[in-house]
Amino acid sequence: PPAHHECSGMTLRSRTPAEGGPQPNKLQSSTSSSCDPALRPIIRRRARSLPTLPERRKQAAAQCQVPVCQRRMNRVRFADALGLELTEVKVFQTGEDPSIPLHVLSRLSINSDLWYSSSDLEFTMQCLVPDFQQPADCMDFSSRLQEQQVCLERVTSSDLGLSGTIQVRNVAFEKQVSVRYTFNHWESLHEVCARWHSSIPEKNGQGQVDVFTFFLPVPPFLLQLCSVVQFAARYRVNGWEYWDNNRGKNYSLTCRTHPLKMPRECEESWIHFI
Repeated sequence: PPAHHECSGMTLRSRTPAEGGPQPNKLQSSTSSSCDPALRPIIRRRARSLPTLPERRKQAAAQCQVPVCQRRMNRVRFADALGLELTEVKVFQTGEDPSIPLHVLSRLSINSDLWYSSSDLEFTMQCLVPDFQQPADCMDFSSRLQEQQVCLERVTSSDLGLSGTIQVRNVAFEKQVSVRYTFNHWESLHEVCARWHSSIPEKNGQGQVDVFTFFLPVPPFLLQLCSVVQFAARYRVNGWEYWDNNRGKNYSLTCRTHPLKMPRECEESWIHFI
Protein backbone atom coordinates (compact mmCIF):
# COMPACT_ATOMS: atom_id res chain seq x y z
CA PRO A 1 0.00 0.00 0.00
CA PRO A 2 1.18 3.58 -0.57
CA ALA A 3 2.86 5.28 2.30
CA HIS A 4 1.07 8.07 4.15
CA HIS A 5 2.67 10.82 6.25
CA GLU A 6 0.84 13.01 8.72
CA CYS A 7 1.82 16.67 8.87
CA SER A 8 -0.20 19.43 10.53
CA GLY A 9 -3.42 17.51 10.27
CA MET A 10 -3.13 17.01 6.51
CA THR A 11 -2.59 13.71 4.68
CA LEU A 12 0.05 13.78 1.98
CA ARG A 13 0.62 10.94 -0.41
CA SER A 14 4.11 10.54 -1.76
CA ARG A 15 4.27 9.24 -5.27
CA THR A 16 6.80 6.64 -6.16
CA PRO A 17 8.78 6.56 -9.39
CA ALA A 18 6.75 3.62 -10.45
CA GLU A 19 3.65 5.76 -10.57
CA GLY A 20 5.08 7.88 -13.36
CA GLY A 21 6.01 11.00 -11.34
CA PRO A 22 9.08 13.11 -12.05
CA GLN A 23 12.42 11.97 -10.76
CA PRO A 24 13.33 13.82 -7.53
CA ASN A 25 16.65 15.60 -7.34
CA LYS A 26 19.06 15.39 -4.47
CA LEU A 27 17.58 18.44 -2.72
CA GLN A 28 14.07 17.08 -2.91
CA SER A 29 15.11 13.63 -1.78
CA SER A 30 16.94 14.99 1.22
CA THR A 31 13.89 16.88 2.37
CA SER A 32 11.19 14.47 1.33
CA SER A 33 10.55 13.56 4.92
CA SER A 34 10.07 17.19 6.07
CA CYS A 35 7.29 19.72 5.76
CA ASP A 36 9.67 22.68 5.01
CA PRO A 37 9.53 24.13 1.51
CA ALA A 38 12.27 23.33 -0.93
CA LEU A 39 15.31 25.58 -0.44
CA ARG A 40 16.79 27.47 -3.34
CA PRO A 41 20.48 28.23 -3.47
CA ILE A 42 21.36 31.91 -3.01
CA ILE A 43 23.69 33.24 -5.70
CA ARG A 44 25.40 36.54 -4.94
CA ARG A 45 27.33 38.38 -7.60
CA ARG A 46 30.23 40.55 -6.47
CA ALA A 47 29.99 44.13 -7.60
CA ARG A 48 32.60 45.08 -10.15
CA SER A 49 34.83 47.90 -9.02
CA LEU A 50 35.65 50.87 -11.23
CA PRO A 51 38.71 50.47 -13.41
CA THR A 52 41.89 52.02 -12.17
CA LEU A 53 43.42 55.09 -13.75
CA PRO A 54 45.90 53.13 -15.91
CA GLU A 55 43.05 50.89 -17.09
CA ARG A 56 40.91 53.93 -17.99
CA ARG A 57 43.79 55.39 -19.96
CA LYS A 58 44.20 52.15 -21.87
CA GLN A 59 40.47 52.09 -22.63
CA ALA A 60 40.54 55.70 -23.82
CA ALA A 61 43.54 54.98 -26.03
CA ALA A 62 41.79 51.96 -27.48
CA GLN A 63 38.64 53.98 -28.24
CA CYS A 64 40.64 56.70 -29.98
CA GLN A 65 42.02 54.08 -32.38
CA VAL A 66 38.56 53.69 -33.85
CA PRO A 67 38.32 55.42 -37.29
CA VAL A 68 35.25 57.37 -36.19
CA CYS A 69 37.16 58.84 -33.24
CA GLN A 70 40.06 59.81 -35.47
CA ARG A 71 37.80 61.84 -37.73
CA ARG A 72 36.27 63.80 -34.83
CA MET A 73 37.37 67.43 -34.68
CA ASN A 74 38.76 68.93 -31.48
CA ARG A 75 36.60 71.52 -29.73
CA VAL A 76 37.94 74.51 -27.82
CA ARG A 77 36.02 75.91 -24.87
CA PHE A 78 36.93 79.14 -23.07
CA ALA A 79 36.20 79.41 -19.36
CA ASP A 80 37.18 81.60 -16.44
CA ALA A 81 39.13 80.61 -13.36
CA LEU A 82 36.03 78.89 -11.88
CA GLY A 83 35.27 76.94 -15.05
CA LEU A 84 32.23 79.08 -15.92
CA GLU A 85 31.39 80.22 -19.41
CA LEU A 86 32.84 83.54 -20.50
CA THR A 87 29.80 84.36 -22.61
CA GLU A 88 26.14 84.54 -21.70
CA VAL A 89 23.17 84.85 -24.01
CA LYS A 90 20.08 86.65 -22.74
CA VAL A 91 16.92 87.11 -24.75
CA PHE A 92 14.97 90.28 -23.92
CA GLN A 93 11.24 90.26 -24.35
CA THR A 94 9.19 93.24 -25.46
CA GLY A 95 9.27 95.91 -22.75
CA GLU A 96 12.41 94.49 -21.12
CA ASP A 97 14.97 96.65 -22.85
CA PRO A 98 18.13 96.96 -20.74
CA SER A 99 18.68 100.31 -19.03
CA ILE A 100 21.96 101.98 -19.96
CA PRO A 101 23.56 104.27 -17.34
CA LEU A 102 23.69 107.94 -18.20
CA HIS A 103 27.46 108.16 -17.90
CA VAL A 104 27.80 105.37 -20.47
CA LEU A 105 25.48 107.19 -22.89
CA SER A 106 27.47 110.39 -22.45
CA ARG A 107 30.72 108.61 -23.23
CA LEU A 108 29.18 106.97 -26.28
CA SER A 109 28.04 110.40 -27.45
CA ILE A 110 31.55 111.76 -26.99
CA ASN A 111 32.97 108.86 -28.95
CA SER A 112 30.48 109.49 -31.75
CA ASP A 113 31.42 113.16 -31.87
CA LEU A 114 35.08 112.25 -32.02
CA TRP A 115 34.42 109.89 -34.91
CA TYR A 116 32.73 112.52 -37.09
CA SER A 117 34.89 115.44 -36.01
CA SER A 118 38.17 116.34 -37.68
CA SER A 119 39.45 118.47 -34.77
CA ASP A 120 39.75 118.17 -31.01
CA LEU A 121 36.48 117.81 -29.14
CA GLU A 122 35.49 120.37 -26.56
CA PHE A 123 32.73 119.64 -24.10
CA THR A 124 31.71 120.65 -20.60
CA MET A 125 30.93 118.64 -17.50
CA GLN A 126 29.73 119.43 -13.99
CA CYS A 127 32.12 118.80 -11.10
CA LEU A 128 33.01 120.14 -7.66
CA VAL A 129 35.61 122.90 -7.91
CA PRO A 130 37.49 124.15 -4.79
CA ASP A 131 36.71 127.72 -3.75
CA PHE A 132 40.16 128.02 -2.16
CA GLN A 133 43.75 127.63 -3.19
CA GLN A 134 45.30 124.30 -2.37
CA PRO A 135 46.99 124.82 1.03
CA ALA A 136 50.13 122.93 -0.04
CA ASP A 137 50.65 125.56 -2.76
CA CYS A 138 50.47 128.47 -0.30
CA MET A 139 53.61 130.11 1.05
CA ASP A 140 52.37 130.00 4.65
CA PHE A 141 51.62 126.25 4.69
CA SER A 142 54.43 125.41 7.15
CA SER A 143 53.49 128.26 9.51
CA ARG A 144 49.84 127.22 9.48
CA LEU A 145 50.84 123.66 10.33
CA GLN A 146 53.00 124.88 13.22
CA GLU A 147 50.21 127.08 14.52
CA GLN A 148 47.25 124.68 14.14
CA GLN A 149 49.06 121.31 14.54
CA VAL A 150 46.92 120.13 11.61
CA CYS A 151 46.46 121.44 8.08
CA LEU A 152 44.76 120.27 4.91
CA GLU A 153 47.34 119.58 2.22
CA ARG A 154 45.34 118.96 -0.95
CA VAL A 155 41.89 117.86 -2.12
CA THR A 156 40.66 116.52 -5.48
CA SER A 157 37.16 115.76 -6.78
CA SER A 158 35.81 112.93 -8.93
CA ASP A 159 32.48 111.43 -9.92
CA LEU A 160 32.43 109.39 -6.68
CA GLY A 161 33.45 112.02 -4.14
CA LEU A 162 36.31 114.02 -2.67
CA SER A 163 39.76 112.65 -1.89
CA GLY A 164 42.42 114.53 0.04
CA THR A 165 45.44 114.47 2.32
CA ILE A 166 45.99 116.07 5.74
CA GLN A 167 49.25 116.74 7.56
CA VAL A 168 49.49 116.68 11.36
CA ARG A 169 52.44 117.20 13.66
CA ASN A 170 53.63 114.03 15.33
CA VAL A 171 52.92 115.12 18.90
CA ALA A 172 52.28 111.56 20.14
CA PHE A 173 51.99 108.07 18.74
CA GLU A 174 48.27 107.69 19.52
CA LYS A 175 46.30 110.15 17.41
CA GLN A 176 43.03 110.42 15.54
CA VAL A 177 42.31 112.49 12.44
CA SER A 178 38.84 112.95 10.98
CA VAL A 179 36.95 115.17 8.55
CA ARG A 180 33.57 116.71 9.34
CA TYR A 181 31.52 117.76 6.30
CA THR A 182 28.05 118.90 5.26
CA PHE A 183 25.95 119.22 2.12
CA ASN A 184 23.35 121.70 3.44
CA HIS A 185 25.33 124.47 5.17
CA TRP A 186 25.63 122.57 8.49
CA GLU A 187 21.94 121.85 8.95
CA SER A 188 23.13 118.26 9.17
CA LEU A 189 26.67 116.93 9.22
CA HIS A 190 28.69 113.80 8.66
CA GLU A 191 32.14 112.72 9.77
CA VAL A 192 34.64 110.22 8.40
CA CYS A 193 37.95 109.02 9.87
CA ALA A 194 41.15 109.62 7.98
CA ARG A 195 43.72 106.85 7.60
CA TRP A 196 47.43 107.05 8.22
CA HIS A 197 49.46 107.07 5.02
CA SER A 198 53.10 107.96 5.74
CA SER A 199 55.51 109.95 7.92
CA ILE A 200 57.76 112.69 6.54
CA PRO A 201 60.11 115.23 8.16
CA GLU A 202 58.98 118.81 8.55
CA LYS A 203 60.32 121.37 6.13
CA ASN A 204 62.12 123.22 8.91
CA GLY A 205 63.68 119.95 10.10
CA GLN A 206 62.49 120.39 13.70
CA GLY A 207 60.14 117.41 13.86
CA GLN A 208 58.14 114.81 12.01
CA VAL A 209 54.82 115.06 10.21
CA ASP A 210 52.24 112.33 9.67
CA VAL A 211 50.20 112.31 6.46
CA PHE A 212 46.60 111.04 6.57
CA THR A 213 44.26 110.40 3.64
CA PHE A 214 40.47 110.73 3.55
CA PHE A 215 37.56 110.21 1.17
CA LEU A 216 34.18 111.97 1.28
CA PRO A 217 31.45 110.18 -0.70
CA VAL A 218 29.29 112.64 -2.60
CA PRO A 219 25.82 111.48 -3.82
CA PRO A 220 25.22 111.92 -7.56
CA PHE A 221 22.23 114.23 -7.01
CA LEU A 222 24.59 116.81 -5.48
CA LEU A 223 26.47 117.18 -8.75
CA GLN A 224 24.17 120.00 -9.80
CA LEU A 225 25.08 123.56 -10.49
CA CYS A 226 25.68 125.69 -7.39
CA SER A 227 25.70 122.68 -5.02
CA VAL A 228 28.18 123.27 -2.17
CA VAL A 229 30.17 120.85 -0.01
CA GLN A 230 31.88 122.20 3.13
CA PHE A 231 34.30 120.43 5.46
CA ALA A 232 36.93 120.92 8.17
CA ALA A 233 39.71 118.71 9.57
CA ARG A 234 39.91 117.64 13.24
CA TYR A 235 43.00 116.35 15.05
CA ARG A 236 42.78 114.72 18.51
CA VAL A 237 45.94 113.83 20.41
CA ASN A 238 46.97 113.69 24.10
CA GLY A 239 43.46 114.69 25.17
CA TRP A 240 43.57 117.87 23.08
CA GLU A 241 41.59 118.75 19.97
CA TYR A 242 42.88 120.86 17.07
CA TRP A 243 40.95 122.10 14.02
CA ASP A 244 41.77 123.28 10.53
CA ASN A 245 38.70 125.10 9.23
CA ASN A 246 40.41 127.40 6.72
CA ARG A 247 40.80 130.11 9.35
CA GLY A 248 37.13 130.09 10.31
CA LYS A 249 35.72 130.03 6.75
CA ASN A 250 35.68 126.22 6.27
CA TYR A 251 36.83 124.54 3.11
CA SER A 252 34.11 124.62 0.44
CA LEU A 253 33.70 123.23 -3.06
CA THR A 254 31.00 124.37 -5.47
CA CYS A 255 29.60 122.41 -8.39
CA ARG A 256 30.42 124.32 -11.57
CA THR A 257 30.61 123.71 -15.28
CA HIS A 258 34.14 122.76 -16.16
CA PRO A 259 35.31 122.82 -19.83
CA LEU A 260 37.33 119.89 -21.09
CA LYS A 261 39.19 119.38 -24.35
CA MET A 262 39.86 115.90 -25.65
CA PRO A 263 42.38 115.27 -28.45
CA ARG A 264 41.17 113.20 -31.36
CA GLU A 265 43.92 110.61 -30.84
CA CYS A 266 42.27 109.69 -27.52
CA GLU A 267 39.34 108.19 -29.40
CA GLU A 268 40.82 104.70 -29.46
CA SER A 269 41.39 104.78 -25.69
CA TRP A 270 37.68 104.84 -24.79
CA ILE A 271 36.44 101.54 -23.39
CA HIS A 272 32.74 101.32 -22.56
CA PHE A 273 31.11 98.90 -20.17
CA ILE A 274 27.36 98.42 -20.18
